[in-house]
Amino acid sequence: MTQRPSATQHLADFAAAVQHDTLPHKVRACLQTLLIDYFRVASLGTATPWLAKLRAGLQPVTGPGPATVLYSDERVDVVRAAYLNGVIAGSLEWDDTHVGAMLHPGVTVWPAALAVGEMTGAAGTEIIAAVAAGYEVMIRVGLSVQPSHFRRGFQSTATCGVFGAAVAAAKLLGLDATGIRNAMGIAGSSAAGVTQFFLSGSEVKRLHAGRASSAGVEAALFAQAGLSGPPDVLEGRQGFAHALADAFDEEAIRAGLGTDFHILRLQMKAHALSARVLAAVEAAERLVRRGVAPESIAAVEIGVPKVIMGRLTHNAPADLQQAQMSAPFAVAMALTFTAERPLPLVIGVTDCAMALARAEIGALSRRITCVVDPAIEATSTTEYVSARVSVMLHDGTRHEQVVPVPLGAPDRPMTTGDLRDRFHAVTQGRIAAAALDAWIEAAAHPQRAGWGAALMALRLREGPP
Repeated sequence: MTQRPSATQHLADFAAAVQHDTLPHKVRACLQTLLIDYFRVASLGTATPWLAKLRAGLQPVTGPGPATVLYSDERVDVVRAAYLNGVIAGSLEWDDTHVGAMLHPGVTVWPAALAVGEMTGAAGTEIIAAVAAGYEVMIRVGLSVQPSHFRRGFQSTATCGVFGAAVAAAKLLGLDATGIRNAMGIAGSSAAGVTQFFLSGSEVKRLHAGRASSAGVEAALFAQAGLSGPPDVLEGRQGFAHALADAFDEEAIRAGLGTDFHILRLQMKAHALSARVLAAVEAAERLVRRGVAPESIAAVEIGVPKVIMGRLTHNAPADLQQAQMSAPFAVAMALTFTAERPLPLVIGVTDCAMALARAEIGALSRRITCVVDPAIEATSTTEYVSARVSVMLHDGTRHEQVVPVPLGAPDRPMTTGDLRDRFHAVTQGRIAAAALDAWIEAAAHPQRAGWGAALMALRLREGPP
């Protein structure tokens, strides 16, 4: 009997075989949507304070090169481009998410692929194929080790992201299955990212996607140069899964590989918040639209699945990062902002920062309790988290709203038109509408010559986002 290849080799074989023209139409259409969303999110991340600090820290080791830093004329080496562009797009909590794998694939895979694609002059269809392979590998690695990987304190965008970025970069460097496997093996030694920021605060999570993307590019370059990595880096006795998780589900890697694409199960975000609190935000918004006034609320209860208890249920965030990762604070913002703003509600990074300075939002957040709700547990899936929000008013009346599936989940997807409208909304005054429409139209045609360069030519007018 022929022995089946290892899980690592199985992923490398899959990645080497991926071609644009053989990808299912749904996958190609999804990638077009994800590309638009990646650039939309990045348009809001070019002037953050943490990016300025990262630039200062990288300045001694950053040199000129072939890869473009998003929305600028700056061109640097591919490793730094992947780092910077990963942070520009991946530090806002507004990017695509796979809830079950607990990671953000787009902001690690796209920066690596676009940087290496520029360097190699890859065709657009080659970039799309590389991105498809990188997404699938990254998500499946995440699914194979969750949820114990998260419980042990690892943030899987950082840990699993190195594999997705390495695969995409290696594919664009022309490596075969053995070369891709070596890139994955090398990347495994850079798989790192702990979640103490959930408890103590800090800006370090802002760097995770960029660090993973750049480490993946490095690993692919090293593999191209002939360096080898462990051929069983994922499943080996002292490999990634056994070192960083309590259990390894190898079938999560193997099942349906090449025919069943997890890229179709991503959560797109309506707000710059954790994907696992979006249903609660939507429930709170609906309550206010039905007539609940924030000033009339005495107490709030959020019914949640047990997976978010502790990490995402703190009431008094100490900083912006914690504010974006707190279900009570997110609900307090939604209740307050919905009463003040027209439809649709959009909570961005600057909104979270402003909310931290508003005493009434902090006070409302402290009156919110999260409880494990069996009904919500039953409707939550590996693709999205459901929520129930119940408010008790000062006069004793009670109102409740359940959102089983949040907007942007695979079962309630945002369309390309939705994302186009949101892209226009967040870049109003900074990108001319006609120019943005032309860019979106061009992005839909990766078979055109110069596609990658045309993507990276998009520019913002100066001024705050």
